[in-house]
Amino acid sequence: MTGLVLLGLFVLVIVVFVTTIIGIYNGLVKLRVQGDGAWADIDVQLKRRYDLIPNIVETVRGYAGHERQTLEAVTAARSSAMAAQGPAAKAEAEGMLTQTLKSLFALSEAYPQLRAVESFNQLQATLSQIEDAIQNARRYYNAVVRDFNTKVAQFPSNIIAGMFGFKTREFFELTAPGERETPKVSFEAGK
Repeated sequence: MTGLVLLGLFVLVIVVFVTTIIGIYNGLVKLRVQGDGAWADIDVQLKRRYDLIPNIVETVRGYAGHERQTLEAVTAARSSAMAAQGPAAKAEAEGMLTQTLKSLFALSEAYPQLRAVESFNQLQATLSQIEDAIQNARRYYNAVVRDFNTKVAQFPSNIIAGMFGFKTREFFELTAPGERETPKVSFEAGK
């Protein structure tokens, strides 16, 4: 009878051990998939932004075409941001794009007729909405990455993560203090 109890206890320990490993592994997979989905959401919002930028550039070109250097800088920053891969490179490229967009919108101060154009104002409003969506997507992505990285680092899940090749992920962080400011893209007509 004692042998049967020990065998049952041994089987129970093995079942608990295997169930724990499966639970940890599935938790890591779930967070990895959520991170991939969150990154895809960021990409969608960035693509919306990239698609809007040529319209803004063309609108500005119509009123301030001789500001060629600024327009070319925005176009180059957009291309660089579209080509960037991974959170760190994407964040750096997005920071440069944000800076060039700020200089583009600063042109409207020098060209009051541009501020009076309804399509320019609509483009600014749309860009502001997209910037908010990017910020929300970035915040969600970083929260999922935080949870995933914590689980990868904690005991005993760090053992399972190491066995199955789970690596920590990069946060999508802004690289320069000036980039942490929301771009000012709303101008009032007639001022």
